[in-house]
Amino acid sequence: MRHLGKYHGKARIKRLMQQEGLKPKAARRFKVTTDSCHSKPVAENILGRQFNPVAMNTAWASDIIYIHTDEGWLYLTTVIDLFNRKIVGWSMGTRLVTSLIEDALIMAIHRNNPPNGVSHHSDRGSQYCK
Repeated sequence: MRHLGKYHGKARIKRLMQQEGLKPKAARRFKVTTDSCHSKPVAENILGRQFNPVAMNTAWASDIIYIHTDEGWLYLTTVIDLFNRKIVGWSMGTRLVTSLIEDALIMAIHRNNPPNGVSHHSDRGSQYCK
């Protein structure tokens, strides 16, 4: 695709996109995907929004990403080390189930051999509760 430069009018950008066979897509409104209204037990928040630990393997964070594909939804769970923001474990599947989180954590543990006491932070979604 041609470089559009810094300033171009709406009509010109539309014409250039049509020439390249590109179609604009309207932005979607934000949709809450975390189910925090459940009766499952939730762990205490020991991280306290301290997202910059001083060493590796002291604090990990995890989340689930929803990916829309032509064949349906894929769910990607990642575990990152908050020290260096490196992905230390991940799991992907076609169903949003607790085993995605378990598999990502197992990968993170096997790949990093963390010391006792590493904390794992996530949202309060039902998939993270037992």
